[in-house]
Amino acid sequence: MNMKKNKLTVVVIILSVTFLSLIGYSANRGKMSFVENGVGVTINSVQGLFYDSLYKISSSFQFITNVSKVKTQNEELRKSNSKYQSKALEYSASIKENERLRSMFKFSELKDQYNYVGADIIGISGNSFTDGFIISEGEDKGIKKGMIAMTGEGLVGQVTSVGNNWSIVQSLSNKNIAVAALVHRTRDNNGIVKGYTDKNNKPLAEIDRLSLDSGVKKGDVIETSGLGGIYPAGIQIGKVLSVHEDKGEVMKSAIVQPYVDFSKIEEVFIVIPKNPREIKY
Repeated sequence: MNMKKNKLTVVVIILSVTFLSLIGYSANRGKMSFVENGVGVTINSVQGLFYDSLYKISSSFQFITNVSKVKTQNEELRKSNSKYQSKALEYSASIKENERLRSMFKFSELKDQYNYVGADIIGISGNSFTDGFIISEGEDKGIKKGMIAMTGEGLVGQVTSVGNNWSIVQSLSNKNIAVAALVHRTRDNNGIVKGYTDKNNKPLAEIDRLSLDSGVKKGDVIETSGLGGIYPAGIQIGKVLSVHEDKGEVMKSAIVQPYVDFSKIEEVFIVIPKNPREIKY
C-alpha cells in the first residue's frame, strides 16, 4: 500500500514539473498547443484527486481528534457539574439549618428562664414517628422524663424515656400526649390538645373542651397555655383546620394541623428549666 502511494507521489511530482515547464514555455508563446492543453488537464485532474484524498484523510484525522477532545471536555464538565450540585445541596441544607436555629434563637430570647439542648434524631421508637423517636442526648445533658421537645416551628412532644446518652420523645400526634392549650386570637385557655388521625391516617391534632361560646374558627393559631406548669406558655402548636360543636357535651372541638411535620424533622431542642423546682414533671 505504501509502495503504491510512493509511486503515485513520484508520478504527480514528475507531471507537476512537466506542467510547470510547459507553462513557462507557453507563456512566451501566448497560446498552448493541443498537446500542452491535454497534458495540463490530466495533471490538474491527478493533482485534484491527490489533494482531495489528502484533505479527506486530514479532515478525518481532525474529526477523530476533536471527538476525543469533546469527550474529555464533556467528562470534565460532568465532574464539575456534579461538584457544583453537591455544593448547592450543602448550601441549601446550611440555609435551612440557619433558619431553624434563627427561629429557635428568637424563642429562647423570649423564654430565657429555660436552657435548650439540641439533639439529633437517630431512630424511631416503634413503627413510625407517631409512636416516638430516639434522640442523641440524655441524662448526661440534664434531660429528664417529662421535659418538652420542640423546634423553631413549634411543639414536637414530650420526653418519655431517658438513658445516659439517649432519650425517647413521643410526638404530639401520639394520643398518649395531652397539652394544655389556648386559642391565640380569642385567648380561650381551657383547651386540651391530643393526637388525632383522620380517615386517611394523616397524623393531626385535636383541641377539645372549648366552651360552646368560644369564637374559635378556621385558621386560628393554637399554642401552649402554660397551665399545669409542664409546657412553657407560648409555644406554637398548629393551625385550626375545622371547628365542631358537641351540644351533648356542651363544648366545641377543633382539628389542628401541627406546624411541625413529624416525619421530616432532623433535630429537636429539649426545654430544660434553669430552676427545676418551678416545674413539676
